[in-house]
Amino acid sequence: MITSGPRFVSKLTRNTYALILAGGRGSRLHELTEWRAKPALYFGGKFRIIDFPLSNCINSGVRRVGVVTQYKAHSLIKHLVRGWGHFKQELGEGIEILPASQRFSDNWYMGTADAVYQNIDIIRGEIPQYILVLSGDHVYQQDYGDMLARHAETDADMTVSCMEVPIAEAAGAFGVITVDDEGRIIRFTEKPANPDPLPGRPGYCLASMGNYVFKTEFLFDQLRQDSENMNSDHDFGKNIIPSIINDHNVFAYRFNDLAKGITPYWRDVGTLDSFFEANMEMVEPTPALNLYDSRWPIWTFQEQQPPAKFVFDDEERRGAAYDSIVNGGCIISGSTVRKSLLFSNVRIHSYSLIEEAVILPEVTVQRHCKLKRVIIDRGCVIPEGTEIGYNHEDDIKRGFRVTAKGVTLVTREMLGQQMGSIG
Repeated sequence: MITSGPRFVSKLTRNTYALILAGGRGSRLHELTEWRAKPALYFGGKFRIIDFPLSNCINSGVRRVGVVTQYKAHSLIKHLVRGWGHFKQELGEGIEILPASQRFSDNWYMGTADAVYQNIDIIRGEIPQYILVLSGDHVYQQDYGDMLARHAETDADMTVSCMEVPIAEAAGAFGVITVDDEGRIIRFTEKPANPDPLPGRPGYCLASMGNYVFKTEFLFDQLRQDSENMNSDHDFGKNIIPSIINDHNVFAYRFNDLAKGITPYWRDVGTLDSFFEANMEMVEPTPALNLYDSRWPIWTFQEQQPPAKFVFDDEERRGAAYDSIVNGGCIISGSTVRKSLLFSNVRIHSYSLIEEAVILPEVTVQRHCKLKRVIIDRGCVIPEGTEIGYNHEDDIKRGFRVTAKGVTLVTREMLGQQMGSIG
């Protein structure tokens, strides 16, 4: 967890309304987001991606939150209702689900700015002094109170949370910021092919995290103007930020550890390879993201599950897991699991070998299977004697998806199994 600065920011957080944009499709995740929105995707053996910005809000003291949904939101909404529906409005807290409802036009949300604009009446009813607009599909831990304090200190109209990112990683992927000596944004380019390097830090640039703080009335004014522009994509990065940096106070907030001066953990798990790699980081002895930090818990829907179970201790059939995360309800029966994440209710039957695998809930692996560098989607049943991840040509012939880095994705449809309910 990033060490927070020594500011008393509770009044700022109480006067802030957070809007989490969680309608993203995540098309680069292919079949993994065919039936769920990207923020609903599982992560870290137990959580969903949406849990991270939501937990950041609650831990920061921002307890009035709206979650904007759109693309295939059923599993996301079900998770929010189950895991995040216990806050009390009468205490000035609450998490509301804001589905696309064509409140101000006949269109669904046409961009990130339009998603906020179409909920102006709901936000206004909360009477906030500040509005915190957050991306709902990144994995990180951040105290938003520090960013709000910086926003108030500079009397900014808008503050953009950003961090130093390698140019090769940012090119074509992130909005890139150029700032002056005071931290004021003087240029913003959306997903440039050749980002401007940071002065004195060759090979790195300043990338937007997709998290913003606004003065409320300033945001409303900009959204109204943008809604009347028929040539706009109605997007914060493409339209709103470039249109205001010359005439208004727009500052960058660097997401760094104030005490240690280090670059914090932040991952955009927008591809199958990045999703796989970020999950694999969790099983390291000392992962960069500490899910065990009691000072900054990641909240989620907690199913009532029996403990994980490992059975049989014979020479040829021993239930064991090494360098792995194994969630509740799992049974590893006479098989070996290495460097893998098993979400809830996974069953591994005897004589199987599981290595470097991300296995989502309710998967069954029958006997004598071998899986390596795989992502197994929820509810799959891996037939007895199956080998996946050892011969990529065979994997492709069988209808599985193999990534550029050699990770094999398996879904129920690829296995010819009935889809049924999926979350």
